[in-house]
Amino acid sequence: MSAVVSCSRKHAPPSTIPEDKVVVNEHPPRYLIGNMTRSEIDLLLFSIALKLLLFPSYRSTDFEVHRNWLAITHALPVSKWYYDTTSEWTLDYPPFFAYFEKVLSIPAAYVDPAIVDLHNLGYGSWTVIAYQRSTVILTELLLGAVLLRFIKGAAYPLRQRLLSGSLFFHPGFLIVDHIHFQYNGFLFAILLWSILMARAGRNLYSGVLFAVLLNFKHIYMYLAPAYFVYLLRSYCMSNSGQILTRRFVALSSAVVLVFLASLGPFVLMGQLPQLFSRLFPFTRGLNHAYWAPNAWALVTAGDRVLLRLVTRFNLGIAINEQGIASASRGLVGDTVFAVIPHIKPFHTFLITACVQMAYMAKLWRTPTYESFLNALTLCGFTSFMFGWHVHEKAILLVLVPLSLLAADNYAYFKTWLVASVAGIFSLFPLLFASAETPVKIVYCLAWGVVTICPLYKQVHEFPASWPLVLLDQLEYAYVVGFLPLQLFSIMFPMVAGANPDIQFLPLMTTSVYCAIGLVWAFTRLSLLYFSHPCGAGPK
Repeated sequence: MSAVVSCSRKHAPPSTIPEDKVVVNEHPPRYLIGNMTRSEIDLLLFSIALKLLLFPSYRSTDFEVHRNWLAITHALPVSKWYYDTTSEWTLDYPPFFAYFEKVLSIPAAYVDPAIVDLHNLGYGSWTVIAYQRSTVILTELLLGAVLLRFIKGAAYPLRQRLLSGSLFFHPGFLIVDHIHFQYNGFLFAILLWSILMARAGRNLYSGVLFAVLLNFKHIYMYLAPAYFVYLLRSYCMSNSGQILTRRFVALSSAVVLVFLASLGPFVLMGQLPQLFSRLFPFTRGLNHAYWAPNAWALVTAGDRVLLRLVTRFNLGIAINEQGIASASRGLVGDTVFAVIPHIKPFHTFLITACVQMAYMAKLWRTPTYESFLNALTLCGFTSFMFGWHVHEKAILLVLVPLSLLAADNYAYFKTWLVASVAGIFSLFPLLFASAETPVKIVYCLAWGVVTICPLYKQVHEFPASWPLVLLDQLEYAYVVGFLPLQLFSIMFPMVAGANPDIQFLPLMTTSVYCAIGLVWAFTRLSLLYFSHPCGAGPK
């Protein structure tokens, strides 16, 4: 959605290029299908062709998870969906996603009945591969439609077109959905649709769409505090603070109806406790097998360093023997620290809630769309930073809404740049097969050139002081540091072989280095939000 331009630091623009100075085609674009121009159709076809080529690529256990869910929802009555244990990959998403799988299972049964055979575990024929990957592409079309709508009504259409294109072609969606296998493009389309309604001032629709999203995937509850405060202050209350009864009843009734449509059948069957036990399993550890690059990754790495210091210099500090192997074994389970006190789920919940409350206080005082978008992003960021058993894929909860802020000014651009590079790179270990290494590297570099460079030219501002110049250079040096990190990740296994004591080192290094950038981006975004009267510049 934009031309490739050079963004060499040597030829950095001295100032921002205003949109009114950008030369555009004097002839209006030709609309061929709906509101799509020829270039947009070409990009869509290119995207589909690229994803079709990825059909034979690596697929994770999530592929079998979703195939099993097709079988569960097709072969069993609703009353048995959340009880079935035929496979270890039990249904653990909210009912709307189960209904979604039910709909997808209907044509699947015609394409290949073996796909929806409940006892056909691990089925991997070409028909199931083609069918399931095709459903990801088709459902992701909703994302493209919503992103096109973002361009209409935008204060800076050229910048928004670039941001919409960057999101539609985002490497996170390619890696997680089209190779690893999930349906994040479809789910984030609903989130972005809700945000679009908020931008248009249609807050009732925004709230309903978010309620629908929560009943598709409950991980989005991390964003719920921002929605609750924003909708209460901007839609259900007057400027003087009085409750607007009619609006409050309308919004609450609509949200309740959504939850009744989702949970109602299970309430009537007395299965709500069983459903919640599937949705919220707290038997997992603080960290995932591969540490998500958050605050706990740095804490865990710090515990490893302290353990080395204590054992080497005999400092006389008590060591938890279980913690010696816990955090570096690369398995899913409870994380036990060797030196640092044990972290429990309650601790992570308390920290997350306290940090989010600070953002909610600011949002309560300034319930504008710009403030909401900042607070929403920071809610997701806080949950990623301090949550319990966070998956690396959850970084998309940060990167997607943050992308909408990337063109506000140079400070937001740099925050987005550091977070995007670190967040996308943190997804690389999901594709550990050598066949996918060139794909993820080349695609991400191409996306960076096409996206980052034009944005840089649009928003660049020379730092106002020498400390800011130094900070600017350090941030770019950090981004460049991912090149040697990738070389290390490729070369280290060849040199180290199968030594079990150091096999986890590339993953640990990746997690810690990415965590440093994401912690900095989180800190920077927080400072930007609190330092601006309404949280962001104009849209």
